[in-house]
Amino acid sequence: MSMQRIAPEQARRLLDAGAVLVDIRDTDEYARERIPQARNIPLAALGQSSLSMRGASAVIFHCKAGARTGANATGLAAVAECDAYLLEGGIDAWKGAGLPVQVDRKRPLELMRQVQIVAGFLVLTGVVLGATVLSAFYVLAGLVGAGLAFSGLTGTCAMAGLLRLMPWNRRV
Repeated sequence: MSMQRIAPEQARRLLDAGAVLVDIRDTDEYARERIPQARNIPLAALGQSSLSMRGASAVIFHCKAGARTGANATGLAAVAECDAYLLEGGIDAWKGAGLPVQVDRKRPLELMRQVQIVAGFLVLTGVVLGATVLSAFYVLAGLVGAGLAFSGLTGTCAMAGLLRLMPWNRRV
């Protein structure tokens, strides 16, 4: 079943008419920035969670930029008990349309962004030190690349596990 993609302005009108907005991003992404009336049900939890949409005229799913909702449209349609839509462009498009978002800058960056930042700096450091100090530093870049490849193949990320233990990421 394919779901219709709708623009942020159309989504706003549906929300005003009683639709429910479901944010499928991870809880750390939702905690830092969200559309005010969105309910957070991470994609991984959708199958186990009741959407409790009784009486809703429609449900609108969104993520950051629309890729996750698009890739999982069939599964999202299966959990909706009413008309279901995908917010084209996700929260990024919502912001681009000038619609309101809640931002909590006190919350840490999303864990995957932290992984990307640390991995990028480690690779850059290994390459710069390998070129200027000692060629053995290229191993650092190689190890990070191998770790990222392993993460992609297995769906696990040791760096994310380590970053999750950092003080700024600990739940209060």
